[in-house]
Amino acid sequence: MSEVEANAGGRGKEQDRFLPIANIGRIMRRAVPENGKIARDARESIQECVSEFISFITSEASDKCVKERRKTINGDDIIWSLGTLGFEEYVEPLKIYLNNYQEGDTKGSKSSDQNGKKQMLLNGELGSSGSASCPNSITGFSTCLSTCHDEA
Repeated sequence: MSEVEANAGGRGKEQDRFLPIANIGRIMRRAVPENGKIARDARESIQECVSEFISFITSEASDKCVKERRKTINGDDIIWSLGTLGFEEYVEPLKIYLNNYQEGDTKGSKSSDQNGKKQMLLNGELGSSGSASCPNSITGFSTCLSTCHDEA
């Protein structure tokens, strides 16, 4: 019996480590024709792969933060780990996205600017520099990766 199955609630803990399937499906639909279908198994497989990839990148960034005696992983750490792990082609586009996001973060008040920022993020105009503990930063990061890959 796996650790996940041993926990009360069974599948709940396992699902906590995955990105939401609806977000995965939305990103996948961009790549198929309008009338195309995406099988549930395909969405679940991509969900697992993307979540594992993000975990892999975040783990490398976390190790760097531990060595530097920092407790918060930031966007620069994620970008550094991408370069270190062989994903150099994403480094420059993500630096630009991170810079644009940070510039947008200083304009206006946080409460009045949140809806505009969220829409810009969904449109692929901004990247994510949130800490790894924030679930929205993972979703934003995957959206940014998807957008950067489309532009590359």
